[in-house]
Order: sequence, then C-alpha cells, then structure tokens
Amino acid sequence: MQGDYVRRIVQLALAEDLGTGDVTTLATVPEGLQARGYLLAKSPGVLSGLEVAALVFHEVDPAIAFEPLAADGDRIAPGQHLARVSGPARGILSAERVALNFLQRLSGVATLTARYVEAVEGTGARIIDTRKTTPGMRLLEKAAVRHGGGHNHRVGLSDGVLIKDNHLAAIGGSDRIARAVAAARAFAPHTLRIEVEVTSLEELDQALAAGADVILLDNMPIDMMAEAVRRTAGRAILEASGGITLETVRQVAETGVDLISSGALTHSAPALDISLEIELQPEKDTP
Repeated sequence: MQGDYVRRIVQLALAEDLGTGDVTTLATVPEGLQARGYLLAKSPGVLSGLEVAALVFHEVDPAIAFEPLAADGDRIAPGQHLARVSGPARGILSAERVALNFLQRLSGVATLTARYVEAVEGTGARIIDTRKTTPGMRLLEKAAVRHGGGHNHRVGLSDGVLIKDNHLAAIGGSDRIARAVAAARAFAPHTLRIEVEVTSLEELDQALAAGADVILLDNMPIDMMAEAVRRTAGRAILEASGGITLETVRQVAETGVDLISSGALTHSAPALDISLEIELQPEKDTP
C-alpha cells in the first residue's frame, strides 16, 4: 500500500478528531505521565488495519512505542492481544479513537469478506469487491478485502473498462453492445480487459459475439445464471452481481460463475469490536 497515501488519510482523520488539541486530556493528564496497554479483540474475526493504527500513534507522538502481536489477515479471538502500546499517556489517549476507528472498520470489512469466501469454498468462484467504498478510504478497504481472502475488482475508473447500462443507453441502437465493445477496444490500451454488463440471455449472446473479455450478469435469477454459464462455455469470464447475500452466495457460486462481486463487503460491513485497555503509570516522586 502507498505509504504517502496512508499517511495523508491518517493525518486527515487526526485533524478531524484533534482539531487544535485534545482539551480533556490536556486538562486532566499530567504532561510527564506514562502509560502502557494493549489493543484487545472483543469479538472473533479477521484483523485488518493494524499497520494503520500503528501509524496513528506515531503521528500523534513518535515517542509512543507500538509492538504488533498479530498481523493483518490473522484470525483473531475474543480476549486476544493484538498490539502493545507504551509511552506518553497524553499521546496514547489522544490517538486512541482514531486508531480504533481504522482498526474496527477495516477488520469489519475483512471479517465479512472472510464469511463470503468461506460460503463459496470448493466452488471455484472468487469473491470480489466493488467501488462502493468509503470516500478516501478505498485502498485501505480493498486491502481489508484481501486480508479477508477476497479479491479486488478495479481500483478506479482508469484501470478497467466496465460498460454498464447507462453507457449502453448513451450509445443507443439495437447493436449498442457490439458498438460499445468495439469503441472500448479501439480507445482503451490493449492491456485492459473489456467488461460488459448484461441483464438477459439475449444481451449475453450479443456480448459474446462482440468479443467481451468479461461479462457481468446483473441481477439474474439462478436458473438464468446457470444457462449463461452453459452458453458461455469458457469464452469469457463471468461475474455475478446484484443483491447477493451471505444466504444466497453459495447458490450463485454453484452455477459455475467465475466471480461474485458484492458492494456489501465495503458498504455494509459492521465494525469489529476492538478496544484499547491502558494502565497509567504514576510519575516517580522527585526526592
């Protein structure tokens, strides 16, 4: 992950939370007071964001020591110590909420992704994310998907061609799929795959005839997906998308599609319960 990008995100989050200073901590915590503690898992899940949390503490006060006791992508259990922090109490208390916000959010994404991945185990289908991410946090959330065992779709609009219904409507005509694929093939670099969204078997046939590399089956019933797999016969990669839940993802995978994309991985993942338990160390008396 890009270091400068992560640092900017962390700095923005700290500026949002700290403003001109942590008034409560500055008023109540002596300047020389030291503290130590642990980041503690309170729910089972998959860890993501530990390196980001470490950066939060460092940005607040470089004197804070952060010792990871687990790694991103690890399965974690309630009561498990994830990292040890020690150093100036003021800095630790001021960094606590932002560090936990990143850690809880990203671990939630990784944990939900892992549940989807487990649900399709043995089918050959890959779970992939979408661009339905928190603004500004896309790279972090996509890393969390990988930590959960999933895979990434395109990161942004510049690194992949996905011709959707609105693009087809803009082109118009009964042969819009063929013309859209041809236009994309002529415009885009040869290194980019051409993907087309279809909603019917008729459109699937048109996309196959046009030579699309990837075909997105949008909100298709299970029986129609199975027929799409049969008709495609390996001539294109098939991606299933639209309203797929943990309860239905296995059935979708068993149709034989190659990819299953879900915006829920990033837009609906509940935060994982993680806390910071600290112990203040009284200042030594001066003789």
